[in-house]
Amino acid sequence: MHPVSQAIGMRQLTGTLVTLVIGLAGTPACHAFHDGGVASCNSCHTMHNLQDGQLIDPDNPHGNPDLLTHSTPSDLCLSCHAEAFGAVFGPDPLVPPPEKGAGNFVFLLEDNLNDAPDGAVNPISGDAAGHNLNAPSFGVAADGTHVTSPGGGYPSSQLGCTSCHDPHGNQNFRFLYGARVTSGEGYNFLYPAPLADGIDLLGGIETKNYHSAYRAGMSQWCGNCHHSFLQEHRGSRFEHSTSDLLEWDQVNAYNLYNGADDPFGGDPALAYLAQVPFEDSASSIQSTAGPTATSRIICLSCHRAHATSGPHSGRWDFNIDFLDTDGAVSGSYPIPNPYTTPRQGPLCAKCHGPEDPSEPITDPTR
Repeated sequence: MHPVSQAIGMRQLTGTLVTLVIGLAGTPACHAFHDGGVASCNSCHTMHNLQDGQLIDPDNPHGNPDLLTHSTPSDLCLSCHAEAFGAVFGPDPLVPPPEKGAGNFVFLLEDNLNDAPDGAVNPISGDAAGHNLNAPSFGVAADGTHVTSPGGGYPSSQLGCTSCHDPHGNQNFRFLYGARVTSGEGYNFLYPAPLADGIDLLGGIETKNYHSAYRAGMSQWCGNCHHSFLQEHRGSRFEHSTSDLLEWDQVNAYNLYNGADDPFGGDPALAYLAQVPFEDSASSIQSTAGPTATSRIICLSCHRAHATSGPHSGRWDFNIDFLDTDGAVSGSYPIPNPYTTPRQGPLCAKCHGPEDPSEPITDPTR
């Protein structure tokens, strides 16, 4: 090719690539928003406080303090991630998106989560469903009950998506922050981000052989904001272990438990239950095996990171005796029963067996 023609061709190709990059950057569904790539800044930030002639943040007529295109960081995050790219805030608390692991913030909109026998007269509002977000365009606000994080000191007024996730991206699991000073009040994260892998946010749902894989440090990371729950003291308000190695009887119970109608018939190679995860250095997204002597219980064994239709972000409702009664009193979304047994009890049985949780499991076959 003639040098002049080659130069013209290169300019045309470069122009096409620039146009493509800028076009992608202006599309909210761009996959490269969080990788620090060129030309994606303006998808989240604005040079001014106007967009199409309208104030972006009416509460701040002199400009959003973070130059965001939405009123709050969480409003901005949810503009892409509410119903797509993770679907973390569905449109209806009775019809949530398929589960991908962390739960769904839509349950914050519920008027009652209490499925205990007296739940109709003693309602528990969606404020207790999980981590509250300051996202007014989605109808939710900062926690109205707790001034700071339970068991810690993170200011509830500042809690949002970017309290946990780095909006500019990093190499950690789900862009979680490592040890650092965060929040406008100088709150200090002491523990590093956990070692884990997650399923694809663009497709697929959480299943027995496709699930988040927690390998190390998850409970300690939760302890950045809830540090007193890492401390076990008999007689204190919290006695359940949060990061201990599973004891032999618990490993045995988990591997054998296959629902209330088959509590001792499980196959250890297929025992993993995504609704009751554990932490192990050998875990992978496709793992199906149950725990071993090196496995640990973690905060996320019983709770989800975002929110659920049970109080306290419970993976099941802690106020009910049988999973098939979930939602019956409150009218909230019934958390699915992972077993075929209609009268399945709480999933505490996965680690503690079908007997009294305070007693070791006894395998009648031994």
